[in-house]
Amino acid sequence: MNVAVVAYPGLAAHTLQATFPQALAALPTPTWLLDLLRVGAPAPLATSADVRTAVRDLLRLHGYRPTGRGKPSSEYLLGAIGEGKLGSINAAVDAGNVVSLHSGLPISVVDLGRCRAPLRIDVPPAGANYVFNRSGQTIDIGGLLSLHDADGPCANAVKDAQRTKTTPETTAVLAVVWGALAPDPNHATAAAVWLRSVFARLGAAVEGGPAA
Repeated sequence: MNVAVVAYPGLAAHTLQATFPQALAALPTPTWLLDLLRVGAPAPLATSADVRTAVRDLLRLHGYRPTGRGKPSSEYLLGAIGEGKLGSINAAVDAGNVVSLHSGLPISVVDLGRCRAPLRIDVPPAGANYVFNRSGQTIDIGGLLSLHDADGPCANAVKDAQRTKTTPETTAVLAVVWGALAPDPNHATAAAVWLRSVFARLGAAVEGGPAA
């Protein structure tokens, strides 16, 4: 499924589609991937204070404030895993979390079957919001660069919409690496290449994203 991307200064976004041989409920996360889901695990990429600053600056462009509960998901992930508050979710999401944790870049992983074409990455207007968890809590996403489907915004670098999150029945996902050109224009590409290889190692057929 093609994803159109609006012109957005400093953005280095990559999208990948991964189709698994079976539903995620039947695909347990392997030990080698779980071993990477911890702070300090040996990994091909490393985050930095400069990456963190670049991601925040990217999200501020249209007035969004990436602080507090609205901080980038990569920052939340680092804190939650470091404190032992977040473990395995499913193989597809775990793959995205591993690459996000070590690269410092937010990564969305949504159920492709729950998205309706056309897809695009664009900036929602002021007042836009969506439900992001099972409890029905909403997030104000006005000005926050987001993935949109035919029904509206459905994922971004902070919190993904509940309506497009993966389920045990998910067989295909769309991943978005929310990268910035600063401080290193190759960093987001390297993260997408690594994520592509992780999906492939899980047995998925992968389309899109940079070639390894």
